[in-house]
Amino acid sequence: MDLSEHITKNRQLAECICQRLSEEINKLGFGEAEIKHYPNYDQASFVLIKDPYTGDHNLTCHWYDESKKSRIGRLQFNSDGTFYAEYDVVKTHPGKANWFVEGVTAWGKAENIKSEAKLLHMPT
Repeated sequence: MDLSEHITKNRQLAECICQRLSEEINKLGFGEAEIKHYPNYDQASFVLIKDPYTGDHNLTCHWYDESKKSRIGRLQFNSDGTFYAEYDVVKTHPGKANWFVEGVTAWGKAENIKSEAKLLHMPT
């Protein structure tokens, strides 16, 4: 299977994952203008990476900032049907003093997508 076939095969699940990551960001309570971009499958860069254990190729998606210099997110589809995604937020939590939102993550399989925000406590 070539790269374009992997991209097409994973589209439906990837769009669900992007939606879940966006929901996690929105649940944090940021104002509408505070988040400039959300994960979007069609805006990712794609590459196939060989799994050293199985020998299969895994689709990896990367998201970059506007300048295309800094990576701000990643989504990896594994040959066993699992996935892991992370997307940077990098902002002070809007509703919790002394907490910083590093990003959001999602993981699991198509039938069981889990997600959460990655929060860091800031010393006072």
